[in-house]
Amino acid sequence: MRKNKIIKYILGNKKSEINPDEIFLDSSNLPDFDKAQFEGRIEKPFSKYVPILVFVFFIAVSLIYTYKAWDLQILNGDELAERSSQNRLNYTALFSERGSVLDRNGVVLATNIPGGEDSEFSLRKYTEIPGLSHILGYIRYPQKDSNGYYYQTEFEGLDGVEKTYNDYLTGKNGLRIVESDAVGRIATESVIEQPVNGKNLKLSIDSRVQSQLYKYIEELAGKVGFSGGAGAIMDVTNGKLLSLVSYPEYDSQVLTDGVDTKKISSYNTDNRNVYINRVISGLYAPGSVMKLFVAMGVLNEKVIDPLKKILSTGSITVPNPYFPDKGTTFKDWKPLGWVDMRGALAMSSNIYFFHVGGGFDGQEGIGIDNINKYVRMFGFGSDTGIQLPNEVAGSVPNPEWKKENFNGEDWRLGDTFLTAIGQYGFQATLLQLLRGTSAIVSNGKLYKPLINEDEKTEFTQLEFDDSYYQIVREGMYQAVYGGGTAHNLNSLPVKVGAKTGTAELGYSKERVNSWVTGFYPYDNPKYAFSIMLEKGPRDNAIGGLYVASEIINWMSQNTPEYMQ
Repeated sequence: MRKNKIIKYILGNKKSEINPDEIFLDSSNLPDFDKAQFEGRIEKPFSKYVPILVFVFFIAVSLIYTYKAWDLQILNGDELAERSSQNRLNYTALFSERGSVLDRNGVVLATNIPGGEDSEFSLRKYTEIPGLSHILGYIRYPQKDSNGYYYQTEFEGLDGVEKTYNDYLTGKNGLRIVESDAVGRIATESVIEQPVNGKNLKLSIDSRVQSQLYKYIEELAGKVGFSGGAGAIMDVTNGKLLSLVSYPEYDSQVLTDGVDTKKISSYNTDNRNVYINRVISGLYAPGSVMKLFVAMGVLNEKVIDPLKKILSTGSITVPNPYFPDKGTTFKDWKPLGWVDMRGALAMSSNIYFFHVGGGFDGQEGIGIDNINKYVRMFGFGSDTGIQLPNEVAGSVPNPEWKKENFNGEDWRLGDTFLTAIGQYGFQATLLQLLRGTSAIVSNGKLYKPLINEDEKTEFTQLEFDDSYYQIVREGMYQAVYGGGTAHNLNSLPVKVGAKTGTAELGYSKERVNSWVTGFYPYDNPKYAFSIMLEKGPRDNAIGGLYVASEIINWMSQNTPEYMQ
């Protein structure tokens, strides 16, 4: 009955198609379909647009791949082929050998040693002779990153001649190409550029004199309580340095190796500043050694006859212009009686140089402007040009300097007095003093100090009458042989001329710098010397003069070639 109704319904329907969901079946009439095998499911055909879309997709992909192949093989084929080849090539540096450093006699001071199986370059080896580290300096080796690739392929000089002559010593690295296969195995290797080794550097320094001078300064500093010291010797015929000592020093080997971190840490915390080369970078109040150069200005300005004597009673008092009953007293180091210029230099009279420097009691002085003019002519207040790093210029006090450093204060006569004897704000290096002394000895040749034995001599000729140089030199002679302040040198086997100086430090003046500068042989000068002991006790009577006596004595016995 139900079946007939369904047929009648179908026949009576106007539609030409029968949708399955329009047929209602009793659950009991459902066929036994295996749904796991998709039996009894109705399949609906794809849209007619699907094949078109698939066709378009494949055409687009084909075009992209075709373009990419054309780009890789034709448009950029050569470049990519070269890049691909480069990916198999490893460029490595062939390290050059750094040049050695020698003293004037050929003694090796710095050279190279094999770096071991894993090292691609030689290691730096420094002499164990003391006193040379500030001259030699130290280096930094080529550096690798965490992947083992060199990001710094050069040796880098960090101080001393290792730094200033770095390009000369370094040479030029070579280049090697290593070709590897797809799995990284070395296929071939070849050298396309050979390394060019650095050149050897021969210094003007005599390592024997250098080490001995260092020893004397070190021993005295330890015995008496000086915090440091410096000394240098220069050939007054060409400006070459025979010795250049700074105490204390670091160890070039320790800083280059960088392994002994405890030692390096001790350098960093040492309050004596072991990294400072005191000859060129240490600034000190020079004290009475400046009287040599003020004397040259006094003679040239003709403010006094060199034979005229001035009385030193031990002090002078300058009236205060605002409070006449409250004068300012300036002292000599002791009453010296009547002294002329030669005697004032020999006995280091402050009173004499107060008179001729600033003017006093009817005696004309050259004034602060001329003091500045003449000491600067001898090289103070400017660097010397030596081929070592970190040289400083120092300062020469003047009214402008005082205004800048003392809140605009005016310059006073007492400031001129103190500047004339190397005090107040005067700051100089030992090399400046040595250079200036050499100029007095050589009748005005102000040399550029040389540390390279092969470097050409350079000097500026100072225009003074030769007799002025002679007067100053005679004052230095009297300081040694006329009962002056350098009389401790009068028993040396060679005749010398010298000038001493003691610079008081700080407000308490409990510590002093002890100076001496001079030359020898007196009759035919060949070498000038300057020595300074730093921050020693005021009541100590042993200083730079003692070291000068010891080193000249030693040289007369062990290096007699420098005594002639």
